[in-house]
Amino acid sequence: MDRREFLSAMAAAAGRQALAAAPKPPNIVLILADDLGYGDLGCYGSSIRTPNLDRLASEGVRFTNCDSADPVCSPSRAALLTGRYPTRVGVPRVFFPQDQDGLNLDETTLADVLRARKYSTMCIGKWHLGRPAQFLPTARGFQEYFGIPYSNDMNPRVLMHNTEVIQETADLDALTMRYTEQAVKFINTNKTSPFFLYMPHTYPHIPLGASQRFRGKSAQGIYGDVVEELDWSVGEVLHTLKQNKLDQDTMVIFTSDNGPWYLGSPGKLRGRKATTYEGGVREPFLARWTGKIPGGRTCDGTASLMDVFPTVARLCDAALPAKSLDGVDIWPLLQGRMQSVERPPLLYFDEWELQCVRWKNWKLHLARYNTPPYVEVPARGRHTFTLPRPELYNLVRDPDESYDVAAENSEVVKDLLEQVAKMVPTFPPPVQEAFAATQKRRANPITPTGAYPYPDAVR
Repeated sequence: MDRREFLSAMAAAAGRQALAAAPKPPNIVLILADDLGYGDLGCYGSSIRTPNLDRLASEGVRFTNCDSADPVCSPSRAALLTGRYPTRVGVPRVFFPQDQDGLNLDETTLADVLRARKYSTMCIGKWHLGRPAQFLPTARGFQEYFGIPYSNDMNPRVLMHNTEVIQETADLDALTMRYTEQAVKFINTNKTSPFFLYMPHTYPHIPLGASQRFRGKSAQGIYGDVVEELDWSVGEVLHTLKQNKLDQDTMVIFTSDNGPWYLGSPGKLRGRKATTYEGGVREPFLARWTGKIPGGRTCDGTASLMDVFPTVARLCDAALPAKSLDGVDIWPLLQGRMQSVERPPLLYFDEWELQCVRWKNWKLHLARYNTPPYVEVPARGRHTFTLPRPELYNLVRDPDESYDVAAENSEVVKDLLEQVAKMVPTFPPPVQEAFAATQKRRANPITPTGAYPYPDAVR
């Protein structure tokens, strides 16, 4: 062997050694419940039996201040998968089966950036970001899809594999079992390559269904049965990871899209699904990565579901999209190295309407609808009204938003109003127009604090 051959051989050996030493990017398992309340898991104070999720919490970190970016399904999911406010990505409202639109096609999903890193990707469950083929998961970064493309109370309730309908009316009682079988199969098939499993469960969104193994077995009726089967499903996924010796190579995240609807518990929080009170947006959030995330911890720092995208992208060395993200990297919170991270205030939208803003422990209510959701619309219509006085709540001392402390903290109110004034112009025109219209639509001064506002001059 001459000198040139020797150097070439040494270079090749060094290259192989470097490749062998390069850390393997983590697998990502992201499990999303639908309409699960903040108080619906054992580790968050529920009497519903959730031993697998409780174990996930004990082996990882449990967040107490994680909010979704919207109090209903489609917008929340859009924010989770793009790291951007739903009002920026064309998803201010819930999609229906007949709709021809979906998540803006020029938006980048978490699956897109992980596919670029050679991840195997699959979505199992409720999609709800557009029914036409160009909006389905298989066109948004996922190689495979299995599930109902929208909510299970919408018709036709089709079950799909990729873009093909395989069951005209999905069997609700078998749904969680079928999703779980698909998840186990995906992990077993892709155990040697990095993978991203996004598992947005259909439940506990109504109508509820449970298999015979779980029906009637909980002490909380069909809702408890469904949540306990959901917990079983998580346990099957965790067991499959362990069987394949993937615990130390996989970050598992469990959360929900918004607060509980007619059933379920928001815990001690005020409000439910479709409201911008904390009960409508604060979610259980659990994360485990054996050997990387210290176990048995609780994190009280502020987080958003929009933070999943930038956090996962960094951990997987994936390129961020050209469009700026609203979420921030919360890896220091997950690891326990910091108690909080610097971030802009979080905005609370209901459709195009900006209603609240949060910064650290402070939450300022700016506007509110004149009627609760899911009731008969009054003759004057359902509109957002600017409150007579912004209401300020300290979410640490007053998590159920009962005691307005704006008068004692006028500088906090002033600062948050200034921040909102700077942020609103960065949003698309419908947000700016809705905000301007709400500013002109002022509630009657006699409206009590915390109440649904009376229209001006109407008693």
